[in-house]
Amino acid sequence: MYDLSSLPDSCRMHLSSRTSSTLLFLSFPKTPAPALVPKASSSSSPARAASNAPPPPDGAGPAAPSRGDRFLGSQLAAEAADRVLAPEDAERRRRRREKRKALARKPSGAACYGCGAPLQTAEEAAPGYVDPATYELKKRHHQLRTVLCGRCKLLSHGHMVTAVGGHGGYPGGKQFVSAEQLRERLSYLRHEKALIVKLVDIVDFNGSFLARVRDFAGANPIILVITKVDLLPRDTDLNCIGDWVVEAVVKKKLNVLSVHLTSSKSLVGITGVISEIQQEKKGRDVYILGSANVGKSAFISALLKTMAYKDPVAAAAQKYKPIQSAVPGTTLGPIQIEAFLGGG
Repeated sequence: MYDLSSLPDSCRMHLSSRTSSTLLFLSFPKTPAPALVPKASSSSSPARAASNAPPPPDGAGPAAPSRGDRFLGSQLAAEAADRVLAPEDAERRRRRREKRKALARKPSGAACYGCGAPLQTAEEAAPGYVDPATYELKKRHHQLRTVLCGRCKLLSHGHMVTAVGGHGGYPGGKQFVSAEQLRERLSYLRHEKALIVKLVDIVDFNGSFLARVRDFAGANPIILVITKVDLLPRDTDLNCIGDWVVEAVVKKKLNVLSVHLTSSKSLVGITGVISEIQQEKKGRDVYILGSANVGKSAFISALLKTMAYKDPVAAAAQKYKPIQSAVPGTTLGPIQIEAFLGGG
């Protein structure tokens, strides 16, 4: 028996009777559990409580920025960034334009292997002229790189045919190119990855030095080659000449990898230049630069002749060498020569 008199009136009683037993079920009303509120410490203050509270969102509620305000703010920030970065971006764009213009001057068509002038059939008095029938025949058989222009044929037979403007010109009166035009054509070189071999005439060192070589060589490494040392007196001490050249180069503020004294006629020093080129080439093309009549064509012939003993590509290249002439300005443009095993 259970005494229910002590239960409150709010309790409900459910009785269920069965034959075997009597079960009593009690159900109480559900009351929500009291919320736990942390007891504030006596040391806490309203200021500290305010500082510990999370910061309200910027411009929440009625003070929230409108969509137009946010757009205006982003525009002002972009304009401020443009004002800071504008000079740098303008300089970068200028350099890109200059590079594109320079690379556009790089010769891409067929050129005379004797002087480097682009081949053409329209104007007989202009550089690179080839008879139209010969041109079409060579073009059909993909042999334009073996074509010699009419002017080079005259030079090869001893005719005095000048090329640089102001020095006479072609027999027909055509003035070819000036030194500044040649510099302009070579301006693409500063944007190429190349090895520069700069030639200087020992007999006219200052006159053939090309002080502005960095204008078109850029930051490419330079090997300095002194030519025509065979013209010096026999008892000349080449070691003293080498020391003098190094001192002169330092005074001219030109950084070079090395200095070589050579003679294309007697092949003195040519082997050392070839060894230096092979060591420093590193997959790059080699450009041989020099002023008029410094001996570029003769140096290339000596280079190919010495390399031909071990390099079959150089041996084959000897058949189509640049024209050698006593006339200043024989070369009119870059002449491409396949001279190395593996290309270049």
